[in-house]
Amino acid sequence: MARVYIGLGTNLGNRKKNLERAREKILSRDSISLIRESSIDETDPVEYLDQPKFLNQIILIETSVEPYELLSILKKIELEMGRTREVRKGPRIIDLDILLYDDIINDAEELIIPHPGITRRHFILKHLLEIDPDLIDPVEKRSYREIYLRLIKNI
Repeated sequence: MARVYIGLGTNLGNRKKNLERAREKILSRDSISLIRESSIDETDPVEYLDQPKFLNQIILIETSVEPYELLSILKKIELEMGRTREVRKGPRIIDLDILLYDDIINDAEELIIPHPGITRRHFILKHLLEIDPDLIDPVEKRSYREIYLRLIKNI
């Protein structure tokens, strides 16, 4: 069974309810079980700034589902919940991202693992460290704690 960190984000509608629905839909799969979840934080938008604030959370799951199949499941859940992609990085009812999948490194256009936003976004690092304070970046072989401390020092 693989351990996978999934990022959840929403900035449209009832944001708290959107996170709850997305978690329920992910965990309704027989092949997926919840190990831990982070707190929920409100964050400013990144890159495309003219949009409402987000609620973000990370869940750690255990699954037998392979990475591309899991990506397909997450994209299907986004569509079921009404996700549209009108503006790149724009407002969204739900955004589901595979952040880490065991120690796999994958660099394909449709799926990059670890997610490239991890080391650039303090709120992602904060949530990962809530779940596992000893987590190591599989690419750089550095602790996410070290990366987080360096990042917030430069904010």
